[in-house]
Amino acid sequence: MVALLTALERTYAAIILVFVICVGVAMAVAGRGDLMAAHGWIVALFGMVVMAVLLRGIDAPEPWEERFREYYDDPTKVGIILALIWGVIGMFVGVWVAALLAWPDLTFDAAWASFGRLRPVHTSGVIFGFGGNALIATSFHVLQRTTRARLPDQLSPWFVLIGYNLFCVLAATGYLMGLTQSKEYAEPEWYADLWLVIVWVVYFLIYIRTLARRREPHIYVANWYYMAFILVVAILHIVNNLAVPVSIGHAKSYSLFSGVQDAMTQWWYGHNAVAFFLTAGFLGMLYYYLPKRAGRPIYSYRMSIISFWGITFMYMWAGSHHLHYTALPHWVQTLGMVFSLVLLVPSWASAGNALLTLNGAWHKVRDDAVLRFMMLAAIFYGIATFEGSFMAIRAVNSLSHYTDWTVGHVHAGALGWVAMITFGSLYALVPWMWKRPALYSARLVELHFWLALAGTVVYVFAMWNSGITQGLMWRTYDQNGTLAYSFIDTLVAMHPYYIARTVGGLLFLAGAVVAFYNIWMTISRPAPVDEGAAADLPVEPPAPRAWAQAGE
Repeated sequence: MVALLTALERTYAAIILVFVICVGVAMAVAGRGDLMAAHGWIVALFGMVVMAVLLRGIDAPEPWEERFREYYDDPTKVGIILALIWGVIGMFVGVWVAALLAWPDLTFDAAWASFGRLRPVHTSGVIFGFGGNALIATSFHVLQRTTRARLPDQLSPWFVLIGYNLFCVLAATGYLMGLTQSKEYAEPEWYADLWLVIVWVVYFLIYIRTLARRREPHIYVANWYYMAFILVVAILHIVNNLAVPVSIGHAKSYSLFSGVQDAMTQWWYGHNAVAFFLTAGFLGMLYYYLPKRAGRPIYSYRMSIISFWGITFMYMWAGSHHLHYTALPHWVQTLGMVFSLVLLVPSWASAGNALLTLNGAWHKVRDDAVLRFMMLAAIFYGIATFEGSFMAIRAVNSLSHYTDWTVGHVHAGALGWVAMITFGSLYALVPWMWKRPALYSARLVELHFWLALAGTVVYVFAMWNSGITQGLMWRTYDQNGTLAYSFIDTLVAMHPYYIARTVGGLLFLAGAVVAFYNIWMTISRPAPVDEGAAADLPVEPPAPRAWAQAGE
């Protein structure tokens, strides 16, 4: 890593790290008596560790000039490993949280082990730690291959990757200490929000600078989705986290919004985080790695563009369907419901486009578990988007809202769509990045596939049954017109489903551990690459317009 940086880039890196260390020490001093001080020491320690790595190679000779003829893949490699680490940690905490609902005593009387603190560690760990690192890693890879241009410099990709993971560490440790902004999507502290804005702006600039110097005039559709993900997430993050801190030395802050306005802003953020973080970014993966793995061009390039603009425009208006039967104006609720229903068209266009791409390659799906991950992801994407549009209907929402049906819906998308396409993409990417002829074990990929599928089905069906049972019990009246069931009655009815959810999550976690082991063994056990295999590895820039022609 350090050997690939020029002397000037090493100097810039040292300056940035000194600044980070100083900020951490200042936070620790200013936040004395506040939990912010603990974060200050974490920031300072993080900066010192990275500085130690930098100093070990500070006297390295200038990197060879020939490196500019190659793609810069080191950040992608590290991002893959970080994604897998966060995935295993986040899914482990998720299983713990699921078990807490079945066996509440698993808190061990520790405040940090309570459901309220562990739940955001799980959600942020899998969404931002696992998913975010995978998006950063794959976007750097796809950007270079589809533009036939190297990343603009060696320093900024590392700043994005390392800075983003510092944010994830601050968020996770803050949740365990009880530091959040108390929103539906638990948000970290105001200083962590500011840091993420800086990191995200640099990320956006990397994309713009690379596209500006591309050698391929055509911008492949995967980059449209990655760019939408980067740009809109920045807008969402900034607006939703507009807040005024109590003081410069205190972690607590007050949102600029309140009441109904705060709820509307929160669900504008929440639903569009699903749209552009958990949908658009991962569609970027789908549109590159599925055709690449299948050896087939995208079925319809025009359909992919129409789908892109449909998702981009319509998702922006759909967040209010989370607030049916609340103080939100009725017309705003109806607007969200209508746009959620119309969203089914562009969403199914993407799912159908992916499945139709496999025409002529279904024999590969049968024999290749990696491609099967991607195929199953497209199916679950279609299922989850249909279910989301259906649940946005006010009459259906009256039954599903506040129940475990919503949890089942979310995990049909998170496990079936997001995790499946991520694992499939990483499995395809790892041999290319480390120049291996294949993964360490195809049987382990097969095992992971069935563990992931079984875990997802068990989890989702348990929550569907739990949620519908909850909704029906809550609206059942006896002959006297009073509620037939107490809230405790519903909890007793949910207990078997909560045990099943824990089992489903455990199966999915086992699959993630298998993936980590398989990929680690692929990386750590070098194998000779024969000339035939090496010719298939996308190490050198592809022929001019190769991907544009494939897309058309």
